Amino acid sequence: MDQHAHRHGARAARSHGTVDVEHGATANARARGPQGASRPTGMAGMAARAQRIPPTVSLPIITALAFGCFTIFRTHTDGTKGGPAMLYGLAAAVVSGALGLLVAHFQSSMITETRALAYGALFGGALGWVYSLGGETILKSSAFGFTMGAVMFVVALYIFRTHRVREPHGRHRPHPHKHDRSHRDRSHHLPVATH
Repeated sequence: MDQHAHRHGARAARSHGTVDVEHGATANARARGPQGASRPTGMAGMAARAQRIPPTVSLPIITALAFGCFTIFRTHTDGTKGGPAMLYGLAAAVVSGALGLLVAHFQSSMITETRALAYGALFGGALGWVYSLGGETILKSSAFGFTMGAVMFVVALYIFRTHRVREPHGRHRPHPHKHDRSHRDRSHHLPVATH
């Protein structure tokens, strides 16, 4: 019972910022990781924690924040100032960030063309909407968004085809000719030699 109270007291002392060395607590207990390795603090600690965030989370969030700032700038050019411009920017950042996270989360289960189409549709729709905030007509904004979406589709398709080795439907490789495939199938069906 007394040993439990001593352990509890040392834990409480550490949680309140004081160190009770008599009960086995160490002065640098907070700077230690789970295995006793020292944990970086300050800016180095923030950088280490940022490296643990996967790109499928960090890139959509960074892009959404940049898109929200661009939306604020675009609404300012139309004459909208102050609070309404900030609300437009906030809405654009939240919606585009949520959609970007959704596409990035499910992209590994999509085939290459579908993934490129999803990024193109998201990019084209977002830019077409922002373009309309400057007072442009719906037809002109739709044409601009469609053009930018098509450009993004081509760029994404090129990047996915040239920089990815593994896809959900298999590796990227040239399809064998019909003759090669029939020869390979016949070799798999040969009887096993017995001794």
